[in-house]
Amino acid sequence: MHEPCHLYFLPIGGTATAALAGLAHDAGFRVSGVDTALYPPTSEILATLKAAVRVGFDPATIPVDIDRVVIGNALPRSNAEVEEVLRRGTPYTSQAAALGEYFCRDARTVVLAGTHGKTTTTALTAHLFAQCGLDPTVMVGGVPCGGRPWRLGRGGWTVVEGDEYNTAFFDRGPKFLHYYPHFFVVNNVEFDHGDIYPDLDAIVAAFRAGVAHTLKLGGTVIANAGDAGARRAVDGVASVVWYGEDPDADVRVLHHGQQEERLVAHLSWRQRSFDVAVPLVGRHNLDNLLAASTCALLAGLEPRAIAAAAASFPGVRRRLELLGTAGGVNVVDDFAHHPTAVRLTLAGARQRFRGRRLVAVLEPRSLTAGRALFAREWEEALAQAEAAVVAEVFHRHRLPPGEVLDRQALVTALERRGVEAVAVPEGEDPLASVLAVVRPGDVVVCMSSGSFGGLPVRLVTALGEGAR
Repeated sequence: MHEPCHLYFLPIGGTATAALAGLAHDAGFRVSGVDTALYPPTSEILATLKAAVRVGFDPATIPVDIDRVVIGNALPRSNAEVEEVLRRGTPYTSQAAALGEYFCRDARTVVLAGTHGKTTTTALTAHLFAQCGLDPTVMVGGVPCGGRPWRLGRGGWTVVEGDEYNTAFFDRGPKFLHYYPHFFVVNNVEFDHGDIYPDLDAIVAAFRAGVAHTLKLGGTVIANAGDAGARRAVDGVASVVWYGEDPDADVRVLHHGQQEERLVAHLSWRQRSFDVAVPLVGRHNLDNLLAASTCALLAGLEPRAIAAAAASFPGVRRRLELLGTAGGVNVVDDFAHHPTAVRLTLAGARQRFRGRRLVAVLEPRSLTAGRALFAREWEEALAQAEAAVVAEVFHRHRLPPGEVLDRQALVTALERRGVEAVAVPEGEDPLASVLAVVRPGDVVVCMSSGSFGGLPVRLVTALGEGAR
């Protein structure tokens, strides 16, 4: 562990940067930072730290006594405070490099990577390790229900979410290359992050770099036998620990099912079999459970202890999170922002709310989600619902006109498939469009990788007022 110093987070309001700020604070660092705006859950997290946090970039108000600046990947080189940091010659690093240097280098680090499910898998792995007495340090890219996205442990283990997104304006490589993996998990690999990866081959290459980095450090590669992208990422590696339904998998699921809101799996490991039940829904969470269980088994935990710990997993906020019920309507908030994730989320909602009419409300927020190349995939995903409301493409002004998702064409395609669909008019609040579609007994699933303008919470309020 390095000698604690004053870290200035530029910016501080993102989920990952707020979590790292919390981890550094608990480790004895002095923490301060700035952002353009703060909203829950990170605003709530930062308030507990009682750190000096400003809203609004202003080079004149950068503290003079900072030892190091932690620059997040959301800021360009042209940001006014970045330019001032460079002018002053203040030492700086990236969020990922700081996490690796301070909390991963000297630990047995478990890096959970994959296009989808990283947050849930990381939170579940951390929960298993903590409940079974390994006392891990943890950093998750989301907020566990009833908890915080970080944990400072003393057991010599670190569990961290391995993001494949770029590190910073001065380091375009994936974040997970800055960690020091003892275990590197490849849960799934699909095309995403179209703003930095031109195609699937490029993103596979990034994961292959993560695999090579792990092997160079003498770590263990763990991969999902049932995912084609994961198999590509580890192709040619002599020794891989596999999990999945494949008969040759090291950790094999013999059978699985859903019992109300609990995913139940019968697993086999080294001629032993055992049952695990976790409070999650959806086939995709079976892969997440297998990944976490495999890490726990390789860490030396007993199957009985793993099963007991998994049963108490609290889940993660914004993963099919039921925000409230009003006017006979359930409002659910979810982080899904890729067609595959949206499809799996709606399938999970179908299992959880059996017999209910699903209304999918989507904000294509990321630079990938709003691209026309995903039009067919969006149609397939949203067709899992009885009704769909498609909000404006958040980054439409940053994409060439010909590459922006045609929402009206998407609506027309969905209507041909029997889905009641609407595109929110340009410049209008999506709340009115949702209220026009929803009816008593519905389950509304709001999906966005951002705040969605507080839509889920505002929807609960509006439905409650309408029911009076």
